[in-house]
Amino acid sequence: MSRLRRLTLVIVLLSSIALCGCAELVPRDASSLLIPRFQRSEIFGLIAGFGTTFAAMPDLLAMLRRRSSTGMNPRMATITGVSQIVWVYYGLLIASRPVVAWNIVAVFVNLFSVGAYFHFVRREKAKQGS
Repeated sequence: MSRLRRLTLVIVLLSSIALCGCAELVPRDASSLLIPRFQRSEIFGLIAGFGTTFAAMPDLLAMLRRRSSTGMNPRMATITGVSQIVWVYYGLLIASRPVVAWNIVAVFVNLFSVGAYFHFVRREKAKQGS
């Protein structure tokens, strides 16, 4: 066995042993100090959801500013939209308010992007035809 493989094996083994002793260090989900009605995980979910939901917003705003469909991929938007709908269903299954709320907003942002794309494609085709 090579020296690198032995070192890797030792590191993996020691890491596994160390992690087995950390079972009690897992944070428990407690009520938020800021908003006691919410669990701490829901607060973090809301913050994380905000970032991922509005990540597509710069592309949408650029498309609206350019008044052009350039740079938009409708297949990607379709895949994203279907995935967001599945995430809403998943959020309902696990009863997670942040997952449901942010993905519903994301579905509408995505629908607006797709609508703008088709509007600009139709407009660009009309310009080419005249």
